Amino acid sequence: MSVSNLSVSQQRAVIDLFRRIAPIADELGELFAAHGHELAVVGGSVRDVFLGRIGNDLDLTTDARPERVLEIVKGWADSIWTIGIDFGTVGLRKNNWVLEITTYRSESYDPKSRKPEVIYGETLEADLERRDFAINAMAVRLPKHEFVDPYGGLTDLAAKVLRTPGTPEQSFDDDPLRMLRAARFASQLGFTVEPSVVAAMTAMADRIEIVSAERIRDELDKLICGEHPREGLALLSDTGLAAHVLPELPKLRLEIDEHHRHKDVYEHTLIVLEQAIALEAAGPDRVLRWAALLHDIGKPKTRRFEDAGRVSFHHHEVVGAQMTKKRLTELRFPKDVVADVSRLVELHLRFHGYGTGEWTDSAVRRYVRDAGHLVERLHKLTRADCTTRNKRKAEALSRTYDDLEQRIARLADEEELAKMRPELDGNEIQEVLGVGPGPIIGSAYKFLLEMRLDQGIVGKEAARQALTLWSKSQNLPPAP
Repeated sequence: MSVSNLSVSQQRAVIDLFRRIAPIADELGELFAAHGHELAVVGGSVRDVFLGRIGNDLDLTTDARPERVLEIVKGWADSIWTIGIDFGTVGLRKNNWVLEITTYRSESYDPKSRKPEVIYGETLEADLERRDFAINAMAVRLPKHEFVDPYGGLTDLAAKVLRTPGTPEQSFDDDPLRMLRAARFASQLGFTVEPSVVAAMTAMADRIEIVSAERIRDELDKLICGEHPREGLALLSDTGLAAHVLPELPKLRLEIDEHHRHKDVYEHTLIVLEQAIALEAAGPDRVLRWAALLHDIGKPKTRRFEDAGRVSFHHHEVVGAQMTKKRLTELRFPKDVVADVSRLVELHLRFHGYGTGEWTDSAVRRYVRDAGHLVERLHKLTRADCTTRNKRKAEALSRTYDDLEQRIARLADEEELAKMRPELDGNEIQEVLGVGPGPIIGSAYKFLLEMRLDQGIVGKEAARQALTLWSKSQNLPPAP
């Protein structure tokens, strides 16, 4: 199909693409042609053109084998990397462009293997057939700018539908991760998934077990950071995939939350996630979003039926934090992400002890100290966790949290609250106690920190006097 066969708006999109990437694409296409090989812009790079999203990354495909690609681009590219060469991909940089060139291929999984077997192909059309969805199975040949769309990807883009080029069963059997990609694209693009694809995902959900934790993590992370995570998460739950990759999520569907204001904790969780997203200041905050998604996963394990028909979930935040740490660790998330998300889950109920402002300044200081660098995220998570339909109650909670934030700001201005350190440092503590480094210095530091939390800034002299009295209670020898 030539560009002239497209609609006027589609022609403009393709023309705009090549206006931006020329002379890079044409130059590279002519280089490959001179060496007797084909080259085409492919996949997401073409899809995003029609969605009005053009970045500085390009995906390309060729009939040349990886070793041949290296020979062709040597001397042309500014830099080259081969981290993906085992899977047929050569990466390179030219000016401000990052290009990935992948040999025509088809890949499939052995039923007992976690790693795909890469088989090189011979034609562009065959390569497009093995791609995950029709919207990613479009290409533009270089250097002639011939548009190739054998599986109706452009039609699916207009309809906002996800459909596989071939049968979904064959596609998911070749690479089970594509089932998670369907949910990820539903989140990122807001597209619906064609019913036969949903049916195949449901029937083949257990096939996802052979995929590595790292690949699953990457798809889940992209899903939750998409514009429509509810759609992606619902698809995972409805098809049974969540039971294999994030089992805590569907389990929430069976639990009624303690306020009896929502159908179940599952629905409450999705609302909290959406409300947390609405509070983001600058783009997706993965830590906040994961904390919102997992904040109540401890409820199923802690549910108790009380008198008068009440339901309680005592200490679900503690249990939930432990479960969060276990799940994110198993998914191979970085340690700092695991720690931060788990800590937010643990702290998400702390505000409810504030009542109508009964906390002392000491309690406010402890709240900030315990949250540490997560305090702003904790503010957002706590606000997002209010999903009551009672407008008066919601407004009261909002005002109360406004009051807490104002108190935190006031104390921060007065006391440099964010630093939250004792008024004496380690050297000064040693001087007062008349001892060298050792365990007693750590104990003294904790004592002074607790004093700072309880009393605020009292001055160095008062801190020294208090430390001297404390040392006597510890039966320490007096300072010389």
